[in-house]
Amino acid sequence: MLSPHEFATLMLINDGHAVEHLERAELETLRTRQLIVVERRDSASARASLTPRGNSVLLAAARMR
Repeated sequence: MLSPHEFATLMLINDGHAVEHLERAELETLRTRQLIVVERRDSASARASLTPRGNSVLLAAARMR
């Protein structure tokens, strides 16, 4: 189960927010649960994107409304 902060971080990543502005603890949890992948561009920047599993979590939550 994801915490509200982890879920919000997943939604922000889906919307394209920069990794640098997100909490490291939430990013690490999402990465560990294989919901996101983080790609390093260079030493100062990174990009995160949803895995198919992360996308499924958001789609399932959207169906619950």
